Amino acid sequence: MQQCWRWFGPADTVKIEQLAQVGVEGVVSALHQFPPGEVWPLADILERQAMIAAPHGIGWDVVESLPVSEAIKTQSSDAKAHFTAYRESMDNLAAAGLKTICYNFMPILDWTRTTLRKKQAHGGVAMQFNLLDFAVFDLFVLKRTNARDDYNAEITNAAKTQFDKMSDAEKQDLQDNIICGLPGANEGWTLDDLHRQLLDYAEIDAGKLRQNLIDFLGEVVPHAEKLGMRLCCHPDDPPFSLMGLPRVMSSTADYKAVLDAVDSPANGATFCTGSLGVSAGFDGVEFIRQLGHKIHFAHLRNTKRLPSIDPARPDFFEAPHLEGDTNMVAVVNALLDEETRRTAQGRDDWQIPMRPDHGQDLLDDLNRSSQPGYPLIGRLRGLAELRGIMAAYSG
Repeated sequence: MQQCWRWFGPADTVKIEQLAQVGVEGVVSALHQFPPGEVWPLADILERQAMIAAPHGIGWDVVESLPVSEAIKTQSSDAKAHFTAYRESMDNLAAAGLKTICYNFMPILDWTRTTLRKKQAHGGVAMQFNLLDFAVFDLFVLKRTNARDDYNAEITNAAKTQFDKMSDAEKQDLQDNIICGLPGANEGWTLDDLHRQLLDYAEIDAGKLRQNLIDFLGEVVPHAEKLGMRLCCHPDDPPFSLMGLPRVMSSTADYKAVLDAVDSPANGATFCTGSLGVSAGFDGVEFIRQLGHKIHFAHLRNTKRLPSIDPARPDFFEAPHLEGDTNMVAVVNALLDEETRRTAQGRDDWQIPMRPDHGQDLLDDLNRSSQPGYPLIGRLRGLAELRGIMAAYSG
């Protein structure tokens, strides 16, 4: 697999000139300065590309993410213009030689954590999701209409008790962690923004949202085919409903339904073992067995489920890459087998780009102000471990 590294641009605490020391073979990046629905200008794409290549000639190999706007997800009146802008951005990316675009279709919040730096026994910190904390936010900070329908009496009562004990600063921290925008998230919302956005989803259930995703793919996949590009959808994170919103890319079955609905080599999956692995029934090797030929990009990270007040919506934290609920050794071996199959078939995309997604803050990471989930040393540890598995199976 091609060993890649996510880089957020000039503001990233990891400098582009350091990546040669890390030993990466490609960079995953995006132009976060442009909000969803706007065109990425070719000049800005070329500028970022040159910035990445300048120190050591490393390439920008995967776009993560070219965001899908809420107008497209809800098919509001701006959707047609946003489809056009998305295709124009694809044109500009293709003109720069970029071929792989990762995106997601999560309503409003994008990926979600309630604690960004939870102290670990070894002294480092990790991101964590706690359903009770989220219920505190949903029920008593956001005060979402009909929120009580999503929690039983035990959760509601426990959330009220916890909320009453929290200081104003703790409540603000919880709000900031959830809605102010994690790295790579499409937007940073205020509470008022969130209430307005939720109204747009009032009549959208899982079936409608899935159809909107399929409609989006119908608009962009034929264009990707013409450009020789590959689109790959990232799974829901976490893979269950939040704030009463539907989520439709949470399981192997979800992926199969969408990839079968728009059957094209340009329509594929971002295989994220951490997001999908939060579900107790997820089998990463089985996902690869069924849909490996559609994997255009892999996020290799691990999560560990924790006892939860609701087993259907588990708490979890970002575990070391080889220590979570996903059998990473088996997954990497299955991905390498998929590459062997592609090579035998003569596919030009035989090599799957991957990156060591997320990481715990370790050692000197604790003295940096890195983006949550994207420390230098924690991810470097993960890449080294993954590299070891690949070397063992490839040797």
